[in-house]
Amino acid sequence: MVVRHAKAEPFASSDHARALTDRGVRDATALGAYLREQEVVPDHAVVSTAERARGTWAAMQEALQCDAAVEYDGAVYSGSTDVLLEALRLVPRHAEVVVLVGHQPSVGYLAHLLDDGAGDHDALHSMLLGFRTSSAAVFDVGVAWDGLDRECGRLVDFRSGSD
Repeated sequence: MVVRHAKAEPFASSDHARALTDRGVRDATALGAYLREQEVVPDHAVVSTAERARGTWAAMQEALQCDAAVEYDGAVYSGSTDVLLEALRLVPRHAEVVVLVGHQPSVGYLAHLLDDGAGDHDALHSMLLGFRTSSAAVFDVGVAWDGLDRECGRLVDFRSGSD
């Protein structure tokens, strides 16, 4: 899964310190509940170190009722799609369902980069309309994490958040 953080306050002492708004917490919780209903429950998470990404994961994790191993990665905060792809390649081999919680524009670009074009048409259409806050792209990936590359994921679901 590739997830964009939920709605955050516009200002804080630094961009990195921006926390979720009340709506952001509700949206992240709703996203976690949706994924649980779809039986897409991660056992591993790679999360940006920014407060809004950490808060998104915390709300999602509570709704998911999962105890996924989590890596907070500063490179996910400001990294390009290549950096995000490399972070996913470093996920332990035994992880089965992985979520990356990051920021635009990198998460949107990453989702498009991973898509092999043969997935769910409606999900792709929704994703093409924009990767809003609290959005999630869910992929079926048929390779080991260390072999993850462009166009090796089949988009199976996309849940659009709100801005």
